[in-house]
Amino acid sequence: MSTMKDVAKAAGVSIATVSAVISGTSYVSPALAAKVTAAIDALGYERNSVASGLKRGRTSLVGLVVSDVTNPFFTELVDVVQERARESGYSVLLGISNHDLGQEAALLRLMRSHQAEGAILCPTGNGQDYQDFQTGAGRMKIVVVDNASDRLPFDTITLDNRAAAEMAAQHIVSFGHRQVAMITGPSHQFVSEERLNGFRAAMIRHGLQIEPSFIRSGAFRIQGGYEACAQILALPKRPTALFVANNLMLIGVMKALAEARVSVPDDISLTSIDDFPWASAFHPALTVVRQPIKEMAAAAFGLLHRRMEGELDQPQHLVFMPELLIRKSCSQPRECLS
Repeated sequence: MSTMKDVAKAAGVSIATVSAVISGTSYVSPALAAKVTAAIDALGYERNSVASGLKRGRTSLVGLVVSDVTNPFFTELVDVVQERARESGYSVLLGISNHDLGQEAALLRLMRSHQAEGAILCPTGNGQDYQDFQTGAGRMKIVVVDNASDRLPFDTITLDNRAAAEMAAQHIVSFGHRQVAMITGPSHQFVSEERLNGFRAAMIRHGLQIEPSFIRSGAFRIQGGYEACAQILALPKRPTALFVANNLMLIGVMKALAEARVSVPDDISLTSIDDFPWASAFHPALTVVRQPIKEMAAAAFGLLHRRMEGELDQPQHLVFMPELLIRKSCSQPRECLS
């Protein structure tokens, strides 16, 4: 494998000149820079960024851990974080925890072993799982996104999940629905708890009772949403409207409704949290509460960068507001039309 010394010899320059061209830390004339670049291409030289970083006392690596890369929310978040990192001269080590707390911890340890300066974590556990994590993070800075309570000892980026759920429930109730069901996420997750609390708050505010059998968990997964919806449809008395707490479960719900030949919105009104490309492609187009994912992802990297540069002292907690996108999946219940 070629070394920096080989590049310097081939270009007829000093090792210091080669280093300056690669790192961009000092001026090199265009003519010399062209010679160095040509030598690098000819020899196939690849810089060892980790080793270089260790010599400087820091690296140009950051970590990103998400629970499910098939979820459009995380797919978009990864895309934005990687773009912002690239613009700032960082490379991203991506890890997928698959909703497994042990795997998540292992990925973070791996990133620390590669001398990542910081990491953006989309946690799969509850707040208690991370109370003592800061002491084991070493020098690596952490910013937590999505499933994050502001009680955590980290910088956090979250949606106002309670407001998002209230927004969806309020929209459903405005059509005259009184029997409304909800498919929730994992009960131990902060984000799921907040969405359930927001739904309950909206129903209570309108003087409506929630039938206990109308609350089902779908674990934020497609199959979970499918099974939870099937259970609701099998009840002796079905709800007239359904609120789904995330996009993957919504896909499962649409499959269950199609198999049961339940029409949206004629037989049941439907809304969800998270916009995604298929939401407007379904027939009818689905009413959803959108998260500002691009803005949240950009803020997460910006916060991490400031933390790594030593610009911040106390943990920062940024909360983003949701937006209701009204389409065609909600209408009045049949009893209001008769």
